[in-house]
Amino acid sequence: MTDSNKPQFVLPTINDNAGGWGPASNVIPEQFREIPYTPYSKSDKLGRVADWTNPDGQKQDNNQNTGGRQGRTGFNRFNRDQHQAYGASFASAFAYFHSEDESSFSVVDNRSSGTKKQALKAVSGSNVRTNRVQPKQGYRTVGQRPNNRYQQQNRRRYGYKDYDKPQRVRNASINIGADWKVLDEIEFSRLSKLNFNIPKATDIANYGFVNVYNKAYDRINTKNEKMLTHIERVKYDTTTSEDPIIQQYIQENKATVFATDAVLSLLMCATRTVYPWDIVVKKSADGKVILDKRPGGIFDFVTVNENSYDPPADSDKETINSWSALCNEATYINQNFSRQVLNGNDVEKFENANPFATPETEGELASCGYRYRSFDLSNPDAAEGEEKIEIIVRTEVDAAVKSGNKSSYATVRALNEFDPTAQGAGGALPWKKSLDSQRGAVVATEMRNNAAKLARWAVQAILADAEQLKLGYVARYNPKENSRHVILGTQAYKPRDFAAQMNLSLTNGWGIIKAVVDMCLQLPEGTYIMMKDPNRPILRVYHVPSEEDLQEDEDYDEEGEDEVEGEQN
Repeated sequence: MTDSNKPQFVLPTINDNAGGWGPASNVIPEQFREIPYTPYSKSDKLGRVADWTNPDGQKQDNNQNTGGRQGRTGFNRFNRDQHQAYGASFASAFAYFHSEDESSFSVVDNRSSGTKKQALKAVSGSNVRTNRVQPKQGYRTVGQRPNNRYQQQNRRRYGYKDYDKPQRVRNASINIGADWKVLDEIEFSRLSKLNFNIPKATDIANYGFVNVYNKAYDRINTKNEKMLTHIERVKYDTTTSEDPIIQQYIQENKATVFATDAVLSLLMCATRTVYPWDIVVKKSADGKVILDKRPGGIFDFVTVNENSYDPPADSDKETINSWSALCNEATYINQNFSRQVLNGNDVEKFENANPFATPETEGELASCGYRYRSFDLSNPDAAEGEEKIEIIVRTEVDAAVKSGNKSSYATVRALNEFDPTAQGAGGALPWKKSLDSQRGAVVATEMRNNAAKLARWAVQAILADAEQLKLGYVARYNPKENSRHVILGTQAYKPRDFAAQMNLSLTNGWGIIKAVVDMCLQLPEGTYIMMKDPNRPILRVYHVPSEEDLQEDEDYDEEGEDEVEGEQN
């Protein structure tokens, strides 16, 4: 018989929850059911529950205590407690929000004016005197160097507070079909590691004619500027597959790969590009590879500040400083500048006439010499019986430069300035004030903002074996108007020296060409698209089932190009 007064041990009732974790719903008392609980995570760190040792320490972060940094050294913005509140990684239903904002309170300063002045001197020191003689903001005058600390610190720190800018999303250069198949993806980091020795070039034939460069334009400066005039000429930019000379070489089996200098230079400088582009690859049944372009594509327009830290915006608004408007303006400037700086009466004809001319346009042709050159891409350690890999490239020269009794060929290009204060200018100096006295700084800025464009121009001049690259500096007559332009100066470079100045590796460029050619030779017969991802440094290779998809895009691009020409006229 047990004694009821003695302590007893009774096992508690265990309720098993077979349908989940935690107590079952039928076990929880009625008054505690459907009450939310604080979420938690295993990644949360447990820190202090409460800290009353320095309740005002956080105010020191805003330098409210003018006496200096006081209090506990481990409780300021340089050594802040890294432990987060328990459950801070989730949206808590138990978070406390202030019903009144503390910013609504104001501090009443009842000090006298003399005391305020002394406190101001103690805090700012000599900065008060600096602010009194603060120089006017803007561009410094010609030849002036920053003579105080304020002017040096007033320069913009590129990238500072730009980390929170939304990433710009661009559209692809071609509409990708649903039935297109991705064959390969190549990162630009892999392309930058490729190398191949510069192949030996062989001249095959020359076609067309070139005018002699007018050396009077070498004496133009900012004080002796010259207006840019519109000159109507006809220049053919035929694609590789439609070139009658290349079609003849394909029938004669003179090479394995065929391309133009525009396509080849884009591939060699692919790692510098930012804007999207695409190249059409056609593989025939007999193993021939044609690297082609789409009419009206990226090749027919000149980009502006492509490599700038903040390139021009591609907005839907019809503004003169938008991305599309600046590309059309730069293309218009390059076409007319290359025609204006030439002497129309002094002509040097090549062995063969222009292969694209017709009887109607024969008298209106622009100065252009087509030089067909062959490059050997065979491996240096290839076996004797292995077939050679040769590529025939159609290159172009724009002018002939006479030096005494000798004449050499040159390519003519133009850099353009739109508005140094507009968005997308890339921190460029105003050319009308700085071009003559700070030519090196202007060129360095252009090499940074237009690295891809200038690299392509240098490669095109090297492929054509041109001895000079003539660069013109063209600016708007009025920065707010894009219809009138002035020539502020010209400069001549040797293409290889210009490429070395830009840190452009030709061996890396030929390594990219060699890798692309080897990849294309292994593809079966068909049509392919090599496209740069619009938002990532990746090169993708697509297989196109039929060329009708490309024809639709070509028709759309040609309509847009006709609209642009109508606006320029």
